[in-house]
Order: sequence, then structure tokens, then C-alpha cells
Amino acid sequence: MQNNGHTFGTNGPSSGKTALITGASSGLGLEFAELLAAQGVHLVLAARRQEPMEKLAANLRQKYGVDIHVEPIDLAVPGAAADLKGKLDQKALTIDVLVNNAGYGLQGEFLETPIERTTDMIQLNITALTELSYVFGRDMAARGTGEILLIASLLSFHAVPTYASYAATKAYVLSFGEALHDELRTRGVVVTSLCPGHTETGFDAAAGAYISPMLRRMTMKPRPVAEAGLKALSQGKASVIAGFMNNLVAFSNRFTSRSMQRASMKKVMAP
Repeated sequence: MQNNGHTFGTNGPSSGKTALITGASSGLGLEFAELLAAQGVHLVLAARRQEPMEKLAANLRQKYGVDIHVEPIDLAVPGAAADLKGKLDQKALTIDVLVNNAGYGLQGEFLETPIERTTDMIQLNITALTELSYVFGRDMAARGTGEILLIASLLSFHAVPTYASYAATKAYVLSFGEALHDELRTRGVVVTSLCPGHTETGFDAAAGAYISPMLRRMTMKPRPVAEAGLKALSQGKASVIAGFMNNLVAFSNRFTSRSMQRASMKKVMAP
């Protein structure tokens, strides 16, 4: 199909492009890497842990014959986005697709969570994502072509007790992404925000999360979530919610008060 002058496959960008995937050492990052490599998209993998990225890269090179560069970097460090951009510029690597996937969550009462952990999460989920979108988005706009996929969350639509800061970071991502979608589409750049619900990744362990029986029933495998994001990107959508039940939850907000939404989310998410 055609979109802003570019040809896409049925589930994502066309082959021959290069995609930067952040948070590429686990979870959804692995799925995005596999799906894009299967389409012939060359990859740059960026995350803190080098060893799992090297294993992934070796596997995907063998399976799909694509070029893959591994860039170990802690994007939660201030200035890391510019450092990564500089490294890729030195290697003359042009990024056609940015998958802004790096991020993590924290569950717990706000005042009981060390503020250093909260601000570190905000640095990664908001500041680094914004800086990456800026430094690579500028190049894309100058070329008149590019795709940016931002990973928001179903929690983007709610204020969530025990996930107060995390849900707020994801509300920022969704609002930021939808605004960028309108700003950049006239410059040939597609920006799509993917909103997953609860997904089988390493998120729970990192967040110290409690999984309620109801939440467990709504849990999705990571592959269909990644597929939904890349499909929406290929279709030039501003945002997409992965999964029927998650769409139903977001739609139900239209018929309930914000106080009722908070109460519902606390029942589902809080211990």
C-alpha cells in the first residue's frame, strides 16, 4: 500500500530500510526486531544489556540475512539520545524507522517509592523518548520520509493508583505521539502510538507488579501486540490499542466518570 509516498508491506515498513529499536534486549523489542528483520529491514538494536542483543542479532542475521548493529547504551542517562545519534552518524547509518520501545514501570504507592527510581523512569519513558524523536525525527523530516512508532500503554487513558507516575508517563507518550502525527505527516513522516494492555514481557518483574486474576485473563502475548503496532504504522494511523478487550476498556471510559475509572483501575491493578 502507499502512504505519504512510501511503499509498505502488509505489516510494516518495506525492506531495504534501517530501523532503530530501543529496549531491544527483551520483551516487545525482540518481537519488533524479528518482525522487521523478516521484512528485510536492517536493524540497529539499542539497550543496556549487550549479550542478549548480540544473541538476537546473530540469530536474525542467520535467518533473514539483514545487517544488524548492536549499540549497548543506557538511555536513562541524560544526553544518551544525542550520544546514540552521534555514534550512528559516525557509522553513516541513516534511520528510516524509529521504534521508541525502551521504558519500564513501577508499581507501588508514590510516597513509598524512592524518588530516584521514579525520576529515572521519567527520564527514560519521557525525556529520552522525546529526545530520540527529536534527533531522528529532524533527519526524517529533512529527507521527507520516515516512520516513528512510540510505545504508550492502555494506562495512557487512565489515572491509576499504585501506578501514578508510570501511567502519567504513558499519557504523555500518547498525547505527544498523536500531536506529532499531525505535525509531521505533512513532512512525510508517519508517527504512530501503540497502546498495549498487559503483555507477557519482563515488565512485571521490573515493576514489582501484582497481577490480579482479572488482569491475568486480559494478558496478551507480545507477538500480536508488536504486529498491531507495525500494522498501524504501515497504515499511517495516529494510534492503535492492541487487543479487543483493551479496546473495550478504553471505549468504556466514555460512559464512566473519572472517579469511577480510578476505582476500577485500582481494583484491577492494585494489590
